[in-house]
Amino acid sequence: MYLVLIIVAILVCILLGIIVLVQNPKGGGLSSNFSSSSQLLGVQKTGDILEKGTWILAITLMVLSLAINVAIKSSNAGGTSSELQEQIQKASKPSGPVTSTTPLTVPAKPADSTKK
Repeated sequence: MYLVLIIVAILVCILLGIIVLVQNPKGGGLSSNFSSSSQLLGVQKTGDILEKGTWILAITLMVLSLAINVAIKSSNAGGTSSELQEQIQKASKPSGPVTSTTPLTVPAKPADSTKK
């Protein structure tokens, strides 16, 4: 389920990037191409459509992010371990006996200075 949500979120990110790049920061952008009054969309209407599209896609991306978070947490709530957790557990276990080339030495006890 969350894989579908991630794919949709990536598509929304791409569309959001395209809409933002179409807009000109000074208010021109795509709306500057519609300078004649005989066009279907006027200068102001194109800017409004791009602005509304930006807001809609941004809100959609936020909702998808929350939905992905909920979907991942609910899939792990059943007590089943995910593949990633299993790999972490396997990696944390030692693979075999650890051998050292130097022998272990016990530190010498300090001399008891209280006895006279």
